[in-house]
Amino acid sequence: MSGALLTRRACHGATALGGGRRRRPSPYVVVGGLFWLVMSLAFWRVPMCCDFGQHAAVVERLKDNLLHPAHPMADLPGRGSAYYSPYAVAQGAFARATGLAGWEVVKLAGPLNLLVLLTGIGRFVRVLTPRPWAPVLALFAMVLLWGTRMAWWSGYLGLMSMTGNLGYPSTFAIGLAFWAWAWAGTLVHRAGRSWWPYAGLGVLCGLILLIHPISSVAAVIGVAAFAASGRTVWHRASRWAATAVTAAAVAAVWPYYSVFSLVGDASVDWIHRQLYTEMPQRFWLALLGLPALWLRFRRDRRDPLVLMFALDCAVVAYGWISGHYTYGRILGLTLVPLQFALAIELVAPRPWGWRRGALVGAAALGACVGFFQIQAGAVVPRALDPVGFDQPPRWPGYGWAVGHLRKGDVVLTDGYRPTRSVPGYGANLVAPAWPDASLDEDVRNRRLAAVRAYLSPESTRAERTAIVRRYQVRWLLLSPGQRVPPEAVVVSWGPRTGEVLARVGGAGQSPRGGAAPANSPLIG
Repeated sequence: MSGALLTRRACHGATALGGGRRRRPSPYVVVGGLFWLVMSLAFWRVPMCCDFGQHAAVVERLKDNLLHPAHPMADLPGRGSAYYSPYAVAQGAFARATGLAGWEVVKLAGPLNLLVLLTGIGRFVRVLTPRPWAPVLALFAMVLLWGTRMAWWSGYLGLMSMTGNLGYPSTFAIGLAFWAWAWAGTLVHRAGRSWWPYAGLGVLCGLILLIHPISSVAAVIGVAAFAASGRTVWHRASRWAATAVTAAAVAAVWPYYSVFSLVGDASVDWIHRQLYTEMPQRFWLALLGLPALWLRFRRDRRDPLVLMFALDCAVVAYGWISGHYTYGRILGLTLVPLQFALAIELVAPRPWGWRRGALVGAAALGACVGFFQIQAGAVVPRALDPVGFDQPPRWPGYGWAVGHLRKGDVVLTDGYRPTRSVPGYGANLVAPAWPDASLDEDVRNRRLAAVRAYLSPESTRAERTAIVRRYQVRWLLLSPGQRVPPEAVVVSWGPRTGEVLARVGGAGQSPRGGAAPANSPLIG
């Protein structure tokens, strides 16, 4: 009795309620929380640029018609477009329920996607090692150890590219990929008789496949690497087969598009060739993880990180040999085994030998080079920058133009920035900027040719009128050096760029210089 009393008296403060020691948050919870806050703010401060308008346009079309959305960028049917994934449909439903614009939903998605990514990283690393600081170092290795040339692609998650890509489906899919790898690792380490966990993993893999097909290649490779690292008895093999069958079934029943129709699609391979030609400059810092990966290979020939890296490299090599350069998009996830193996090796318990000490020094130097050469501008605003770091792109806004447009109006332009931004507010283009499975590439090329013909200085008024009528053009958005046709009426000018908005094809326009009536739904 007295012993029990003494034990109770030893409990003081808040811990007395639980009768034990107060639980402290892990280093990753603290550092990850701060990282989430800083990068969310960094993402929000960067204006719409690059592919942001494309994803905002997808949300706008789904907001207008959730079941049968139009083409993301043109006044055409959208059936078969790979942009209409479960992730995008959820965003469209949210936009319909809240009344938010597409660009607002994409902005709000950034912190959510980052949360999925950070929790997935933490869970994945805990499957590989129980060391509490390993997820922290893995996170910093992932965002810093790239190269000394900017890698600004969807699915490439360095600090700088995160400021533009956090709101994209690729970031959400990569976060789910980390969760899938953690799930697969748990199934390997915990022998169970139930098939349901394997089927559940298949559902997750199927969702990743639908949300971002190219990232799903690396995601499936990671799951396969964990499956191959475990026991290969027949009943385990049949359960992993159930994972594959479930993933394929989930992808097959999605009604908006067929993901299997994308196999062999070469329409965007030409865009991705530079991923191979500029590979050394973009990714060489990640090679600091090779010694750590080699050590893992020597300890276990079937280490999942080693298998993952080898399979990823095989797919990247296939992309180069076959000319399907789009497979180079998985290079961002190909670096993960290198970066995470290095992080885990650096938190190994002491004493350290000279080799590990040299690895620590090289990793620290590489992180500094990556941060100050490329990534610092993501988190250091220009006003607080004493050095002059490269900053994220700051494209001009098009509020001055879209305020005159009505939703669904067709705009003729060949400008790089307006073709990627204006559809995000609900307008349509004559010619979409990117290939899309819902639009035959020959049709898109004819539309591109029509835009070039209209803007040609040699075009006649009759030719321009025919193009306006054929594509129901209402507006021209011209660069300062382009000629305004005599029949067009200039409505507004871009305050930063000097671009010109002009009205053509007067049917359906209001008499106030193209502005919509007060009771019509304005864009923007």
